[in-house]
Amino acid sequence: MIRGVQSFKSKNGPLISAFLETNDESLMNRYGTAEKYEDAIKDEFVNGDELDLLIVVDKLLTGFDAPRATVLYDDKPLKEHTLLQAIARVNRLYEGKDYGLIIDYRGLLEKLDQAMQMYSGAGLENFDPEDLQGAIYDVISIIGSLRQHHSDLRQIFAPIKNKNDREAYEVWLEDEERRENFYGVLSHFGRNLGIALESEKIYNTLPPEELQTYKTDFKFFQDLRKSVKLRYSDTIDHKEYEAKMQKLMDNYIAAEEVIRITNPVDILNAKAFEEEIERLGSKRAKADAIRTRLTKSLQTKWDENPAYYKKFSERIEEAIQEYRDKRISEAEYLNRMKDIMKDYQSGQSTERYPDVIRENRNAQAFYGVTKDILNEVTDEAASYDANSIGELAYQMDEIIREHQKVDWHDNLEIHNRIAQELDDLLFDFKEKYGLDIDFDTIDRIIEQIKTVALRRY
Repeated sequence: MIRGVQSFKSKNGPLISAFLETNDESLMNRYGTAEKYEDAIKDEFVNGDELDLLIVVDKLLTGFDAPRATVLYDDKPLKEHTLLQAIARVNRLYEGKDYGLIIDYRGLLEKLDQAMQMYSGAGLENFDPEDLQGAIYDVISIIGSLRQHHSDLRQIFAPIKNKNDREAYEVWLEDEERRENFYGVLSHFGRNLGIALESEKIYNTLPPEELQTYKTDFKFFQDLRKSVKLRYSDTIDHKEYEAKMQKLMDNYIAAEEVIRITNPVDILNAKAFEEEIERLGSKRAKADAIRTRLTKSLQTKWDENPAYYKKFSERIEEAIQEYRDKRISEAEYLNRMKDIMKDYQSGQSTERYPDVIRENRNAQAFYGVTKDILNEVTDEAASYDANSIGELAYQMDEIIREHQKVDWHDNLEIHNRIAQELDDLLFDFKEKYGLDIDFDTIDRIIEQIKTVALRRY
């Protein structure tokens, strides 16, 4: 008879392992010794994805480090150093883990302060005895935090007069700083509510109507969070929040419909984006979703063709300002955003490019940059025309193509060579057309061209 590990598959899939006494010869045939078998199981628990639970008797109190271990179920009398060692198993930092949980079936935690004081001179020298007292708190102590976070959550929306107006809540969260505060407070409220609802004591301490209020409000604000994440195109932090809050909803709070929110769909994916915004209710919500997604996409692509994307940005600003000034209705606001979105998705431009660069997208980007800067510093009587700038942009493209090669992005020598040839080209252009532009303007054009080229080539 050996003391080994027995493994089996649970109904729902995860592999559960239990340390127990066994005569299973198949284990010896496969692993050779009990020690090798245990080592394999421990390695899978620490580094693998199959094992969710280990059941041990007199094992793993020392020399076993599994940072992802989150819950310790204790149903064995422990005291002094063995109690401290057991608790330390779930006291490790791990990505997505906020704290370890001790499920105490023996009332052992009452002895924890005593144990920590006893060993304060043997490994705990840096802690003051008073600091060690109450190092682990009973779940009931979170009630105060739960009430405070609930109050903070409601206070965010105190200025809203009609608390039944869902749209008013979403509009109120248009401000990014306010929205981030809402996400943070809701996260703290959800964490505390989750811990509380897992404790039997909470049901004997809080009045049923108060607990129901917390559940109802959490459901409302969680649903609000999903809507505003879509509406204002905010990214999702799954590791820190999503799984825990969904588990809380699934286990304790009824939900009519479960919608898994993900990071915003790329607005250039027309079909997927259309399906996403249809989840939103009002016309303004849909228009806001288009506007914020367009803006984020423009910011990402801006350096590829600043002049081209600037026109879309100006159209967006014009539409939102007209709506805020009440010069267009909610429906018109949505239609304007849809029109801008369609043009953006199709890649259409209102710019009439010279023939020489009509089929050359890179040269078109150089054309837009150069034209915008020259228009800022020269008067309307300038002797050049669109065709001359088009030819200039075409030559810029030839210079970049001549010098670009693998890893040229980080090659300072190539950058300098390109800059020098662009400088010569612009100086000749200035002389040919008698332009009154200084060296700072030429340098500015060169830097913009290089930035665009680094993004496009």
